Amino acid sequence: MKQERIRRNLYKVLRKTGVPRNKIVEDATLKEELLMDEIDVTCFLFLLETKFELEIQNSELTKLSSVGSTIEFLQKHCA
Repeated sequence: MKQERIRRNLYKVLRKTGVPRNKIVEDATLKEELLMDEIDVTCFLFLLETKFELEIQNSELTKLSSVGSTIEFLQKHCA
């Protein structure tokens, strides 16, 4: 999947979880800067798995700490 499509779809997922547009930047951390609690993160992961048609293992969750790390993860796991 092309990087631009990954970014666009990730942006849509973040907006669905209630993240304001002006907060979505590549170096923003999910929990500290985007203020996601455990419920938000669970919703975010569900929407990610649905939108990108993939399954995220529990062992991989630590790799998804920021917008940038999520983009990198998706680039590696989306064909």
